[in-house]
Amino acid sequence: MADVYAYIKHADGVAEDSALELIVAAKKIAPDAPVTAVVTGTGADLDKVCNEMAATYNAVWKIDNAALAYPNAEVIRKALVNILPGDSVVLLPHDTFGMDLGPGLSIKMDSTFVADIVDIEGVDGGTLKVVRQEFSGMASAHVTCDISSGAVLNVRPGVNQPDESKTGGGAVEDKSGDAGDLSTKRTFLEVVEAEAGDVDITKSEVLVSVGRGIEDEDNVEMVFDLAKAMGADVSCSRPIVDAKWLEKSRQVGTSGQTVKPKVYLALGISGSFQHLGGIKGNAFIVAVNKNLKAPIFQVADVGVEADILEFIPELTEAIEGL
Repeated sequence: MADVYAYIKHADGVAEDSALELIVAAKKIAPDAPVTAVVTGTGADLDKVCNEMAATYNAVWKIDNAALAYPNAEVIRKALVNILPGDSVVLLPHDTFGMDLGPGLSIKMDSTFVADIVDIEGVDGGTLKVVRQEFSGMASAHVTCDISSGAVLNVRPGVNQPDESKTGGGAVEDKSGDAGDLSTKRTFLEVVEAEAGDVDITKSEVLVSVGRGIEDEDNVEMVFDLAKAMGADVSCSRPIVDAKWLEKSRQVGTSGQTVKPKVYLALGISGSFQHLGGIKGNAFIVAVNKNLKAPIFQVADVGVEADILEFIPELTEAIEGL
């Protein structure tokens, strides 16, 4: 079995949740093989993340370079090609950054590429069996691929429970000198922060989130009534923002906000991977939808088959009567 590596995303000295999820995915591929975390960046924040990952991974490779201060996929791709063995199996989170980095990395390494993996069924010889979702999660595709000469695998965030055992005991090895020339044609300029809304859903412990099942803008008011009764904040999926029924700052998903609530009530939300990609941590998800085939039910802790236009007023009345 080829060596297995996980690329660790981080910001301001804090690793993303995917860091502890990727090692779980890696162990499904190679249960008995060591897994190495690769962390790029510069300065004290990089050292902090590397030391944190050493508690979980068997080894940590650090690449410290001023060109890596911002996660530019073009720069990181050059560094990884220079330090990784040609037959490596590399795991990345499936997000906008992972899709920027992964395909080109697989081409440079002349290896297999699979995107948006939601489950790993195991390895038979040099053949990996994985599951991807198609048609916005309405169908599952079982895919086999040859990883005997290496692979780049983008794993959807949130589909694996994070490994918080801290039993890795790995050492940090500085690979900065092996990264080579990191000059690129693409240059990072600045980070433009999105405008803040009237509520910061990224800090909310309880979210009542509404999707296209609400049907009409006038019906959104009942969602706010329910949230008030629950002591929660209101969030939404992208169609609600596209319709201009709620502001962008309330959107959950890969193109919206990333949230980490304790409880997430999804009302009339189908549960596309773009939406679920914005829910991190170990949220207790309650899904209410009249379509039993909605992919949200595959990740929900509690599922309710109901018309939300009937369900919301009844739940609000029940809570207010307690």
